[in-house]
Amino acid sequence: MNAAVRFVSYVVLGALGVLVATAGALVQDGWFPGGLILALAGSAGLFYGGAQLTRNRLGAAVPTVLWFITVMYLSITRPEGDFLFAAGLGPYIYLLGGMATGVICATLPRHTPPGVPGARLGTR
Repeated sequence: MNAAVRFVSYVVLGALGVLVATAGALVQDGWFPGGLILALAGSAGLFYGGAQLTRNRLGAAVPTVLWFITVMYLSITRPEGDFLFAAGLGPYIYLLGGMATGVICATLPRHTPPGVPGARLGTR
């Protein structure tokens, strides 16, 4: 992948991170527990898909960071007293589960394809 295509893919993955976080925040408590499972599955799919698309860990880290920033922004109470996340178990599971999924996807070990020699001496 050349540098321009990789940069565009990071921008698109970041925008998708914001969209998935917003959609998950709206769905996770509305259809509890099915909405929570759907929101976490969408987040996991984005994080793992980003890592597979770019073939590096940054592909999962970029949407994870923007997902986290968006969820934190949406959890702040407004001056009018409105808020998006209720005080309950579901939002905490969504926040912690999404962060854990993002970290797991960003730190998964990279496997070399069959037939490609390893980076260490004497490995195949």
